[in-house]
Amino acid sequence: MSKRGWSIDSLVLIFSFIVLAQLLSYAIPHGSFERVPAPDDPTRSVVVAGTYTPLAGDDSAVLPPWHFLMAITEGLESAQGIIFLIFLVGGVIGVLRYTGAIDAALHGAVDKLGKTPWLLIGGCLLLFSIGSFTIGMGEEYVPLVPIIVTMSLAMRMDAIVAMGMVWIPYGIGWGCAGINPFGVLIAQNIANVPLTSGWGFRLAIMFVFLAVAFHHIYRYAMRVQKDPSSSLVAHVDYSVGFETPADIAMSGRRIAVLAVFLLGIAGFVYGVSEFHWYIAELNGIFLGIGIIAAIIARIPAAETSRIFIEGAAAMTPAALLVGFARTIEVVLTDGQIIDTIVYSIAGVLEGFPAEASAIGMLVVQAICNFFIPSGSGQAFVTMPIMSPLATLTDVPQQTAVLAYQFGDGFTNMIVPTSALVMGALALGKVPYGAWFKFVTPLLLKIFALCAVFLVVSMHIGEGAGF
Repeated sequence: MSKRGWSIDSLVLIFSFIVLAQLLSYAIPHGSFERVPAPDDPTRSVVVAGTYTPLAGDDSAVLPPWHFLMAITEGLESAQGIIFLIFLVGGVIGVLRYTGAIDAALHGAVDKLGKTPWLLIGGCLLLFSIGSFTIGMGEEYVPLVPIIVTMSLAMRMDAIVAMGMVWIPYGIGWGCAGINPFGVLIAQNIANVPLTSGWGFRLAIMFVFLAVAFHHIYRYAMRVQKDPSSSLVAHVDYSVGFETPADIAMSGRRIAVLAVFLLGIAGFVYGVSEFHWYIAELNGIFLGIGIIAAIIARIPAAETSRIFIEGAAAMTPAALLVGFARTIEVVLTDGQIIDTIVYSIAGVLEGFPAEASAIGMLVVQAICNFFIPSGSGQAFVTMPIMSPLATLTDVPQQTAVLAYQFGDGFTNMIVPTSALVMGALALGKVPYGAWFKFVTPLLLKIFALCAVFLVVSMHIGEGAGF
């Protein structure tokens, strides 16, 4: 127990969930849906509604008692892309800070924004939410976490504020996405509604959520600036890896290093939108940024290697958390209970009034995101069930899609089964308990608004894209 209230080690928490997942596999009946290749992506499968089959008496579905220990290896393998990204981010950020370019830029930013933190908070909320609203950015934000934490600390705020500036707009952008190809477009295709339709309504409500988020983050930031001991991470040591940026001059070489960094990120964003790039390409781009930066700064090869290895080694706790978090989904899948959970909670909604069914779909999707933290994976599993259920309960298909978006996107801020959430928190040295305490009140307000907007979406008519 810390002086700030209850606290728990993040790895202990995740391991506890792994054990719980195995115990649930003994308590929840096994079952599965039939699956067929997705029409627009044969590499993914989509469930077939009405095909749920119990697997009672099937001994192959019963996990051996030691399975959760064996599954950790599979979890690490499944999350290898993000794990490698974290190692590369640590190494490359180390090289970039060694050049002085990052410190010069951060010091300049702090000098200009130090007295206007509202501008930094508002700008980050807008920028990151738009990235998620449009092309489904999320993984791309992970490398920026250490940089924004460093800036936040230099402005006498804390790592919680930094995480709020990055991860809250990520969740809001996903929850209200207009054209995100990894979420809303998949769900709309399954629900057989026009792709990207209703984006104007979702854009409008996104700004409502951003306003609520800004108030939540800014109020906390001002409290921390006034009284640093009130920080939820006051007990965490940020003396190593997040040092106050040095007051060094911006030179031509440092400008060139920053240009390479920004061009690399911009190139990846373009690649995502045009060529469907993902983690492997981001890893390659980040490694290339580090190599080119070292050449520009004329850092000897041996010194570059040493700095890179030290930076990567510091990311080991974060990398392990990501692999362990992914193991939870592995155990649930191997135990063949995910389909049973989805089938059971979806069945509860039958017979409810339309408005209640819409809000119930939101609850179902939020719960499902704990078991299926992948946005596209959740769409392929839940939407084939929710779409016909919406027809039976007189819920418009667009509203069913919106319920999926809300339930998936907003819980992306907090679900401990998400490798991205745990990885980002670990990179920022933010304990899960502290983050949970900070973001839960915001999520309660957001979900209250979600219920209102779902009901509104049922009555605004086709003229607004619904």
